[in-house]
Amino acid sequence: MGELSKNYDAAAIEQQMLDKWMAGEYYRRNPGVGDCTVTIPPPNVTGVLHMGHALDDTIQDTLVRMNRMRGVSTRWILGTDHAGIATQTKVDKKLAAEGISRREIGREKFIEACWDWTREYGGTIKEQIKRMGCSVDFSDEHFTMDPDYAKAVRKVFCDWYHDGLIYRGKRIVNWCPTCGTAISDDEAEYQEEDGHLWHLRYPLTEPVDGQEYIVVATTRPETMLGDTGVAVSPKDHDKDKFVGKTVMLPIMDREIPIFSDFYVDAGFGSGFVKVTPAHDPNDFAMGERHGLEKINIFDETAHVVEGYGQFSGMSREECREAVVAWFEEHGLLDHVEEHKHSVMHCYRCPSALEPWLSEQWFVAVDKLKGPATEAVTSGAVKFHPERWTQTYLTWMENLKDWCISRQLWWGHRIPVFYCDECGWMDACMEDVHECPKCGGHVHQDEDVLDTWFSSQLWTFATQGWPDHPELLEGHHPTTALVTARDIIALWVARMVMSSTYFLDEIPFHDVVIYATILAKDGSRMSKSKGNGVDPMDLIAMYGADAMRFNLLTLVTNNQDVRFDADIDPKTHELIGSPRTEAARAFVTKIWNASRFVLGNLEGFVPGPAKAATPADAWILSRLAGLAEDVTRGIETYKFGEVASALHAFFWNEFCDWYIEFCKASLREGADAQVRLQTQRNLVYVLDCALRLLHPAMPFVTEAIWEQLPRESDEAPALMVAAWPEPETLACWSDEAAERAIDMVCGTVSAVRSARARFGISPKQELEVVAKVPASNAEALTAQKDLIESMARVNLTVVEDSPTFVKPEGSAAALVEGCEVYCVLAGLVDFDAERARLTKERDKLEADLAKTEKKLSNEGFISKAKPEAVAKEKAKRDEFTAKLELIATQLAELG
Repeated sequence: MGELSKNYDAAAIEQQMLDKWMAGEYYRRNPGVGDCTVTIPPPNVTGVLHMGHALDDTIQDTLVRMNRMRGVSTRWILGTDHAGIATQTKVDKKLAAEGISRREIGREKFIEACWDWTREYGGTIKEQIKRMGCSVDFSDEHFTMDPDYAKAVRKVFCDWYHDGLIYRGKRIVNWCPTCGTAISDDEAEYQEEDGHLWHLRYPLTEPVDGQEYIVVATTRPETMLGDTGVAVSPKDHDKDKFVGKTVMLPIMDREIPIFSDFYVDAGFGSGFVKVTPAHDPNDFAMGERHGLEKINIFDETAHVVEGYGQFSGMSREECREAVVAWFEEHGLLDHVEEHKHSVMHCYRCPSALEPWLSEQWFVAVDKLKGPATEAVTSGAVKFHPERWTQTYLTWMENLKDWCISRQLWWGHRIPVFYCDECGWMDACMEDVHECPKCGGHVHQDEDVLDTWFSSQLWTFATQGWPDHPELLEGHHPTTALVTARDIIALWVARMVMSSTYFLDEIPFHDVVIYATILAKDGSRMSKSKGNGVDPMDLIAMYGADAMRFNLLTLVTNNQDVRFDADIDPKTHELIGSPRTEAARAFVTKIWNASRFVLGNLEGFVPGPAKAATPADAWILSRLAGLAEDVTRGIETYKFGEVASALHAFFWNEFCDWYIEFCKASLREGADAQVRLQTQRNLVYVLDCALRLLHPAMPFVTEAIWEQLPRESDEAPALMVAAWPEPETLACWSDEAAERAIDMVCGTVSAVRSARARFGISPKQELEVVAKVPASNAEALTAQKDLIESMARVNLTVVEDSPTFVKPEGSAAALVEGCEVYCVLAGLVDFDAERARLTKERDKLEADLAKTEKKLSNEGFISKAKPEAVAKEKAKRDEFTAKLELIATQLAELG
């Protein structure tokens, strides 16, 4: 056995434990009974950990560590994603800073630059994951651009292409004019913007009932250059007379038809809807139904193409102003309304996306949707919390063909080859340099695949598929996917589609969706806002265990949670996090309690734990309950409840009570056998508690456990020691002991609370009367000596009866169905105490009124610094709490 230093040094000890684990190779895939395989959602190769990553990885590590201790074969797969747009953007900026562009150096050299970038910055997030204590198998790392992974991606494309599931077509896509690529619907971010609804007059080619023009309403007047029709609702019978007529499109002098279509909302605008099939997906669909021409008026940078006179070369914004000015100048601007609407933006840059007609590659999803839907409706794949099941199913029901091509250079290049001479084309597993049909020159498609196309294979392409499918046996389907709700559609659904297609099985059994971590004020964390929290800063300030434990407490059924970190508004540096500070206090509590136990083991001889006293029976029974709660909680992904149970047991039951119960037996002069059994019980309970705490707080528990006395054949490290199985500990369950000691704890707490409220010294012996139901009288009487020694009281236990009279001048408390009366007569001047409390109450009420008046002042709230407002709110809460306490005291005094 060893001893612990007086203070817990998180930074030093965490590094020592990391070195121990890495040297022991405990993270590697281990043989065992059953399987727990988890794939880490691949973060961007050049990224850094954010709070979402930290929560995600903590949840996974907790799950994996418990299963490893249970003797289950565990495999936690590490990997990163090449992040096409993100990485290309970073490298583009780096080149720009050097005064060059990718167009100048060419595709080959640009890809080399991307590889250089990933090698230089790609290891950061891996080291951060390691620093968190995540027991990932670092010897089994994967990257979506690795040769074996690239082969898997290519096979999926070629197989789907030859099976008729991948096709090339000209359709509307979300185009980012800054990034120069298509963006999927799921990657687009909607932003509410203040705009206008312009009402424009389109002249009829022939008057209708004396009317010479119609009025269309639009939020994008610039796209009218590409209008090829005007639509009305078939339900709007007032406009029936216009159907079949034509208008002369202003500026363009293009005659276009008026038709009816059920898509049109008769109540929007004027009821006449301009139709631009090349610049709106709904207009595209109407154009298909009514055979309209599709005219693309923008180039890839969202500037008007040639052939549009003064408007050619203008940006979208410039064209909008010019078109509106033209309509106004020609008397065709009817009126303008203020209008708030949602605008799609690129998720990688601030640009508004342009619905743009272009030729792209698509996955036809109709054959994939059925099996992927069945996987969830059958219960084979379960969502936690369950409510996300409907999100998945709704998205799957409305799924459209998936645009998988991106106009980038960094990524998996589409493996389709074209003959420049005879027109041959095919998707091929190997590069083709000569046409197999005519021997002519062949070139490869310029586009790359959407990043999500490659990451959809993550659970099986990281485990040997397609060359070594035997490696999947026993490890696929994987156990659980832990991820954010934002990518249920982007990633989760696509993983299910690809896995059910290529392996005829689901990719994972459970999908664990964690809450989105928001800033303290409820806004999204972001670098641009300066309100993001770096997990590494939290670790530096509080230690990894404290950060991990606090994060687990946030795993509730909530959709969003606010992180309580205070950020310096000027430097954007972390000031502190009260909840993480509280978690660090828990780490310290664990350390100090363990130090006490280790410091009281003189003469210790190993031996079994025994329920020698009611207090022993109580703690052993509570330990059995904890093992059940923690094990089932992790199995069902209720990590917040797990954290709560661990904290309640160790801090309250073990530290505050059981150690106190044991102190008398550990003192010098105590019976040797009683002392030895107390030592054995303390070591046993501490050992089991550390094992149960370990998945959540690996560092401090490992450091303590290696100092505990244990058998020579015990595991070399806590992380590979045996888990306290609920079935094994069930023998300690003792409801009677729990009920009895709960009454002891409640009674002692009631006495201590009364002493604190009325300023009575702990050395002052008190008279206490406990009125109990007959069913509890014997159990409480049996613990009379224990209560009297711990609370320094003279206890009288009486059975409940109609003749019972409350002792005069006593403070009452309800404890486990019993009434406990602390007799204060002669110790407290009731009249003086009432006067003192009344005076204090009046002052607090006045202070509270001032504070509430200040907080209700909108001028103060809007102008004061956030910390000043927070200070006033804290004062309000403090005053309110004190008033509640005084009200209780006055009630007790009568």
